[in-house]
Amino acid sequence: MKIGMNMLLWTTSVDESHFSILEDLKKTGYDGVEIPIGEVPVKNFEAIGKILKELELACTAVTSLLDDANPVSPDMAVRQKAVDQMKWRIDMAAIMGVQVIGGPFHSAFASFSGAPPTPEERKRSAEVLRPVAEHAEKYNIVLTPEALNRFECYLYNTLGDIAELIQDVNHPNLRMIYDTHHAHIEEKNMRQLILKHQDVIAHVHISENDRGTPGKGQVHWKDVFHTLKEINYDGWLTIEAFSRNNPEFASGINVWRNFQPTLEEIYRDGFTFIKESWEQA
Repeated sequence: MKIGMNMLLWTTSVDESHFSILEDLKKTGYDGVEIPIGEVPVKNFEAIGKILKELELACTAVTSLLDDANPVSPDMAVRQKAVDQMKWRIDMAAIMGVQVIGGPFHSAFASFSGAPPTPEERKRSAEVLRPVAEHAEKYNIVLTPEALNRFECYLYNTLGDIAELIQDVNHPNLRMIYDTHHAHIEEKNMRQLILKHQDVIAHVHISENDRGTPGKGQVHWKDVFHTLKEINYDGWLTIEAFSRNNPEFASGINVWRNFQPTLEEIYRDGFTFIKESWEQA
C-alpha cells in the first residue's frame, strides 16, 4: 500500500511555485503525489518529473475532459478530439513517470443531457477509450475511469457502471478507481462494493463526504480499510480533498468554503489517519 496526495487541493496546474509543497509532502511521509494534467506547456511536466525524481516521490495523475472533447458526443470530430487529448495527456504522464491516471474521462465533466444515459452514449464512450487504453499500454500506464455522483455526471454513477465500461472496452490497461466520496453518495454498502469489484479496482481515492480531512466526516472508514486490506489491495490510497485555494476551479466543482482551517491540517492529519487506519485494519 502506498499513500499519495492529490495536488488539486492547491491547484489544477502544478509549477515551480508548488515545489515547496511537494517537499513538505515528502517530509510528511507521502510515497507520492497525484498531478492534474491539463493543457499546459510540456516544460511544466518535464520540470515536475525532475523534481519528483529528486525528491524520490512516485507519481499518479488525474485528468478530465470538457464539452469540446466529449467522448459521448454524436459528433465524430468531437470524439476524435477526446482521443487526441487523452493520448497527449498520457504522453505528458509518461514524462513525469506516472503509473496510474484516474478521473472522469469517460465523458465531459458536469455535462448533462437532461435524460438517463443511453446505450449509444455508453457505446461511444467505450469506443473512445479503447484506443486510449492501447496508447496507455505503450507506457505501462493504467487508466482508471471514475464513477461520479449524480450531481456531477449522468453517464457513470456507480462502480457497477464502470465495470460495464471496462467489459465493453476489454483492455488490460483500463481498470477503475474507487472514490470513497462518490461511493458514499451512490453506493449501498462499502464492504460488499469492494469485494464485488476487487479484481478491477486499481486505484483508490480517500475522500471524505465533505471533501475535507479524511476521518473527520461520515464515510464508513472501518469498512473501507478493513475490506481493502482483506482483499490484499496493494495500490495507492490517495487523498483527494478540495479548497478555495484556486477560486475558478473551486467554483467549477461547487466548492464554496474551506473545510478545515488550514490546508496543512488536511494533508498532515489525513496522512496520519490513513497510516493508522491501515495498521489497525
